[in-house]
Amino acid sequence: MITILTSAGAFLEGHFQLNSGRHSDRYLEKFNLLQWPQYTELVCRKMAEASRALEPRTVAGPTTGGILLAYEVGRQLGVRGIFCERDEAGGRSFQRDFQLEAGERVLIVDDVLTSGASVRDTIDAVRAAGGEPIGVAVMVDRSSGAVDFGLPFFAATEVDMQTYDAGDCPLCRDGMPLKIT
Repeated sequence: MITILTSAGAFLEGHFQLNSGRHSDRYLEKFNLLQWPQYTELVCRKMAEASRALEPRTVAGPTTGGILLAYEVGRQLGVRGIFCERDEAGGRSFQRDFQLEAGERVLIVDDVLTSGASVRDTIDAVRAAGGEPIGVAVMVDRSSGAVDFGLPFFAATEVDMQTYDAGDCPLCRDGMPLKIT
């Protein structure tokens, strides 16, 4: 999987300021991979195969990267793929007239797992819509396995990504130019 990420130009090394404000020597630009259907298909095949036994009726992902993943994993499983979006309450909800039947079995997919916040929001949205979350599959787990959703979990790959507080960053001390993500 690292080979696919690197081939697609998604796995970057250098000195990056993450959205959290922390610094890292590695960055995953998921859309560099997701722009290529052949790479997206390969990653989603791993996610679909690992999740098939859960027998989902729907695959759901959070915006933005989860849209493409939900569609492709759903396509490979022969079920529909839907997505939830940020809502006015600060969480996520299904909009655009997406509906779930009571107890509908839903697989949650996402691109890069860091803290798990977008996956948790999606699980909450599934439950609020009456569905039953049955598992989580992600393209990349960079949490080092630290996040537990209380559901079966699959990561197509894991990437160890060291991060630093800006004031303690050894890359800053070494004068390496900073890229803001």
